[in-house]
Amino acid sequence: MENIWDNLQSLTDANTIIGLGFYVLLVVVFAETGLFFGFFLPGDYLLFMAGIFCAAGKLPVDISMLVISLAIAGILGNYVGYWFGYRTGPLLYKRKDSWFFKKRYVKVAEEFYHKYGGTALILGRFFPIIRTFAPIFAGVVKVSFKQFTIYNITGSVLWVSILTLAGYFLGRSYPEIENYLQYVILAFLVITTAPLIFAFVKKKLISGKSVKENEIDNKDIEE
Repeated sequence: MENIWDNLQSLTDANTIIGLGFYVLLVVVFAETGLFFGFFLPGDYLLFMAGIFCAAGKLPVDISMLVISLAIAGILGNYVGYWFGYRTGPLLYKRKDSWFFKKRYVKVAEEFYHKYGGTALILGRFFPIIRTFAPIFAGVVKVSFKQFTIYNITGSVLWVSILTLAGYFLGRSYPEIENYLQYVILAFLVITTAPLIFAFVKKKLISGKSVKENEIDNKDIEE
């Protein structure tokens, strides 16, 4: 059991993933963007650190090849997620919660999609959980394949290019940043999770306010 837990922990560590090689990196990006159980995998800071490692020569691949390959992995991952959602449809909402699947994640993606429309497939790339479940929900509601393809390619190219190239050029300009990677990771976790936490708290406050208003209305009716 301890070995399984250690393996899962290593899959959430960007240093370990990148250290396993270029192809493992691609598989992880593919899994996080297309498989419902890949939500726990690192995304944003993995791309950023891949850029840093590439600049330092610790990831032996040309930066242009790295960006193109990661973008393709993200595109293919979303296609798999779309296909999964398209085929499972409403059954996904009836699936029991497990360690690898939570129905609330689908609801989060659903709300995000209803708020931003098709552009959620682009914006969602930059948010954990939504990045995994947005293409699945797009399949559930049967977004046209042509429209999905446009958003899919655009989102993946932007997501990979912005984060990977940011890490690459930062690593080229400040090689000593390797000594502060733990702070980089922490900053990414705060930046990427803060909007989700804010949305969750806001929703709770609105729900609490609505319940309180209903109680007041009911009390007025009784009087």
